Amino acid sequence: MNKKVDVRDLLSEELPSDSRHARQLVRRQMIAETVIAEGSIRIEDLTERFGISLMTAHRDVDELVSRGLFRKTRGIVSAAPTSLIESSDVYRATKQAKEKKAIAKAAMRFVEPGQAIFLDDATTVHEMTAFLPAKVPLTIITNSLVLINELKDVNDVNLICLGGQFYNWCNAFMGHITTNEIRRLRADTVFMSLSAIVGDAVYHQSPETVETKRAMFESSAKRVLLADHTKFERRALHHFATLQEFDAVVVDEDIPISHLSRMRSAGINVIVADAERSA
Repeated sequence: MNKKVDVRDLLSEELPSDSRHARQLVRRQMIAETVIAEGSIRIEDLTERFGISLMTAHRDVDELVSRGLFRKTRGIVSAAPTSLIESSDVYRATKQAKEKKAIAKAAMRFVEPGQAIFLDDATTVHEMTAFLPAKVPLTIITNSLVLINELKDVNDVNLICLGGQFYNWCNAFMGHITTNEIRRLRADTVFMSLSAIVGDAVYHQSPETVETKRAMFESSAKRVLLADHTKFERRALHHFATLQEFDAVVVDEDIPISHLSRMRSAGINVIVADAERSA
């Protein structure tokens, strides 16, 4: 990536003029992409590449280091192990944006006014927030700080926020306090996504994430998995569930036909999202 990037030009459109936080988040996502692609980079080089001051560059890098994405030593920032990078909400938010939007819109067919629904901290699930106001009134239960902040001012949404131990790398609450709260509730539907699909089973690299999502899974009458095609190319350590345990699996149009045929032959309810209709 040798081309210089002026973040002010890239962010001049599609973001509210007063959204300083949104611009900061996108800039950090771009920095994350750059460091991941190159492996390591001098912090001073980030100032020229992104048109920012040295102080801003250090502040952005320090935030990404605190999330476990990078290591910072003697003015150089380096990528952390891949498993940590792929877990981070900053990294995940940059990937397959068009596909995630299409999947989120297709998943809305499972939302009806008056329902209580679990939304996990997945970035694909986060894309559903744009469509939820059309389905109110709703009770929404989530452990995601990002979703809490986005939904707190939506009219006719009864927002139930799950507490517990806060995990910076995913911007969410997890652990036994969170799962204890979840198990005291009963929702109509849970919408979730995980890291990897191997065969007909779903996996994630974080045991805390698996524990929290499993509690939501078991406390819901209906389970909907959102999975873009890249999930079928990955591996993760901890088993979560089989695809047959979900009531529906929503995928994007780029899913290989071999995976689609295998799942449908196994009786899995697979819905392919139409990217054009989501635009």
